[in-house]
Amino acid sequence: MDAVTFHRYVALGDSFTEGVGDADPSRPNGLRGWADRVAEVLATRTDDFGYANLAIRGRKLGPILAEQLEPALALKPDLVTIYAGANDILRPAVDLDALVAAYDEALGKLVDTGAKVVVWTAYDVGGSKVFGALRGRFALYNELVREVADRRGLTVVDFWRFAEYREWRMWDEDRMHMGPAGHQQMAIRVLETLGIEHDLEPLPLSDPGTTHAKAMLRGQALWVRDHAVPWVQRRVTGKSSGDGIEPKRATLLPISAPATEVR
Repeated sequence: MDAVTFHRYVALGDSFTEGVGDADPSRPNGLRGWADRVAEVLATRTDDFGYANLAIRGRKLGPILAEQLEPALALKPDLVTIYAGANDILRPAVDLDALVAAYDEALGKLVDTGAKVVVWTAYDVGGSKVFGALRGRFALYNELVREVADRRGLTVVDFWRFAEYREWRMWDEDRMHMGPAGHQQMAIRVLETLGIEHDLEPLPLSDPGTTHAKAMLRGQALWVRDHAVPWVQRRVTGKSSGDGIEPKRATLLPISAPATEVR
């Protein structure tokens, strides 16, 4: 691997990049997440590293571009990561061609800065009982994003092909966001995609234990009550989980790993 060094890293997006599912009360918005974990590694490679994270949970692509693109450009990054569009795809109707056309235009502006720009394919939801019916949408979105990436010379983190995320213990209890192990693994994948040496290791997965039928049914009922119903209600009422949330790192700041890392 080459000795790649970045000095000004800006992360854009939604809950995926904000770090939802990877709780850390000591951090802004109470979250750590894969982007923080990547930044912690990048910060060890130079004395003048700064990291900003403009991502806000629940944001669709339009608001992400409207709220985050210009502030990101103003920070003059040399590394940008952005994952947007999943919240659009989950809506009852979406024009994927128009969605990715808007994404393409914004990505062009980021590329024009000279920064390395990193994008994602969407996760393969084929095994999900909740989102499996939308697998075709996600697959088409991925192909459109890959075409943009090829044409603009973007770096792609191919989430669709990451088989390790078929393990449910990589996910948060809401079944929609990665848990700490999932965020750690994503940080590893991002660093490997960038060709950056690191000493991150996968976090141990929780003990699955023995789950009886009654416990499984109770767990399903609790998930519907605590996560599925509020999610549907927000979409019916037009509300967002990100309403009132500010970016956790609105400007470039230093970052370091926790003194005691939990493994």
